[in-house]
Amino acid sequence: MGTAARGRRAGLLAGRGLRAGLAGQVGGVLLIGAVLAGNSLVCVSVATERALQTPTNSFIVSLAAADLLLALLVLPLFVYSEVQGGAWLLSPRLCDALMAMDVMLCTASIFNLCAISVDRFVAVAVPLRYNRQGGSRRQLLLIGATWLLSAAVAAPVLCGLNDVRGRDPAVCRLEDRDYVVYSSVCSFFLPCPLMLLLYWATFRGLRRWEVTRLGPGLALPGARPPRDSCGPDCAPPAPGLPEDPCGPDCAPPASGIPQGPCSPDCAPPVPGLPEDPCDPDCAPPSSGLHQGPCGPVCTPYDPVQATALPPQTPPQTRRRRRAKITGRERKAMRVLPVVVGAFLLCWTPFFVVHITQALCPACSVPPRLVSAVTWLGYVNSALNPVIYTVFNAEFRNVFRKALRACC
Repeated sequence: MGTAARGRRAGLLAGRGLRAGLAGQVGGVLLIGAVLAGNSLVCVSVATERALQTPTNSFIVSLAAADLLLALLVLPLFVYSEVQGGAWLLSPRLCDALMAMDVMLCTASIFNLCAISVDRFVAVAVPLRYNRQGGSRRQLLLIGATWLLSAAVAAPVLCGLNDVRGRDPAVCRLEDRDYVVYSSVCSFFLPCPLMLLLYWATFRGLRRWEVTRLGPGLALPGARPPRDSCGPDCAPPAPGLPEDPCGPDCAPPASGIPQGPCSPDCAPPVPGLPEDPCDPDCAPPSSGLHQGPCGPVCTPYDPVQATALPPQTPPQTRRRRRAKITGRERKAMRVLPVVVGAFLLCWTPFFVVHITQALCPACSVPPRLVSAVTWLGYVNSALNPVIYTVFNAEFRNVFRKALRACC
């Protein structure tokens, strides 16, 4: 090959590299802008709109904070390195800080999703206890534990783990293969199955709630319980026999004698006086309780006992409360499977490629593949606000109001 041909080839390669660097720079700037704008809108919307201040959305704000820090601290340096063709021209200490922040923020994202799964599982498994306990304190503890564990996973990089002998200062990466395996397991391969298992148990519990709420054991709206004229101790009438309103122990009514609604011992009502279903010493029937006209349901009125007994909650109220909890949890969890699915779709190739490089040093992994899976993982930070807009009507309405106010 002649000198002119080699010069033309070098010029073509340089032109391709320049175009690739320019495309990477433009794409990186657009990605940073999208991550900052979308996640800032999420945080501001939850902070200002009372309808969005729910337990699940507090974790979503924490997840958005991790994405914001990624756009501010990691993506600019990563885009700079990509524009330089993958070469690292800055100090090794800054590279270590970049790697530590990258590991911590990626771990914080997956741990926040795990914290949401734990919170939703508790809300579905023990809803009454979940509502009685201090929700804000529990959520703050979970979010704090999420960030502390993420910092603990990334701390070895800042403590000098990346300072290995023979390190190439022109390449910014995690140098210790054992640490790559350790961080991948802690940040992805261990929490992901746990998170999926918790979501499976949560949705199974929600389905069981729905079946129980609509099953034969619970009354449907508008349905009335079968009328029992004698009380819980009366047996149902035998087939083919006329119904006896008082039970097998009651004598048939004598002809010509008016019968009282309580028992055969009740005297007929005196003309001119209001009818009393039992006698003057009987307490009035309690509201919500079915009174039988035959059995010994009349008890002397005791004002002390009446004031000491707490009011009973009707079973219909308890059913409505349980159904309301079910509906709220289902609405809050509607968007979560999409968020988790998008996270797994974006980050699984990255962790598979990097743990393959660590476990198999002889395996040839193209640099373009490493760059592509890294970009795909970072794109996930811009997807979450889009998912909230598409799949959550409350977020969509608040985002529209915010955009109208800005424009």
